[in-house]
Amino acid sequence: MLIHPWDAALDTAEWQQWLASTDRFGVLAVNNLDPAQAPLVLPTHFSMAGEELLMHLARPNPVWAHLETASQVRLAVVGDYAYIPTHWRAKAGGPDEDGVPTSYYTSVQFVCRPTIIDDPQGKVSILDTQLADLQPEGGHAQLSVDAPPYGRMLSGIRGIRLQILGIDAKFKYDDANPVDHRTRVSDRLDERDHALDRGAATQQRRRLGRIGDWKSHRDRP
Repeated sequence: MLIHPWDAALDTAEWQQWLASTDRFGVLAVNNLDPAQAPLVLPTHFSMAGEELLMHLARPNPVWAHLETASQVRLAVVGDYAYIPTHWRAKAGGPDEDGVPTSYYTSVQFVCRPTIIDDPQGKVSILDTQLADLQPEGGHAQLSVDAPPYGRMLSGIRGIRLQILGIDAKFKYDDANPVDHRTRVSDRLDERDHALDRGAATQQRRRLGRIGDWKSHRDRP
């Protein structure tokens, strides 16, 4: 993922807070055992626990043979995205139709070392963490290896622990462009109000509040 200096996370807390505000849903990319074939890409919920990502997948999933041999995998999360049309990005004084379109988005990507968990208690531990993260209101039966309803279902899944080796975080919201341009685009996103437009506008305004003019921000000690 290309990350320009103006797209980079301003600090670790920025991407952590953004991720905590999402549903922790991403795509896990695993190299194919056959290098001539496409990698496997799996959409899935996950939970972050310290220096690990936790998830589980169904035992019939075709990924297991590929994952068992993988020393590294990548999990990518994307959100607050919007298409920015040509006429929103025309240079000052130039014709609207000469503008260059772009995409706004936030993406956090993790490079990880996977460990597959087949021990029933180990799977319960992963599920406990995920339920506490994704369903904090409760409303579910207690998880136990030996008790219904979940105990008998454990054989149908395998757990995955992903040790985080590296993190790339990108906030692509035209931060290198002038303040008035970014303000104008945020307003237009609110007006269009399609799909994730308001989320993209919120991210752009938040970054604008922290960065201000990019050239001045870049030159600060």
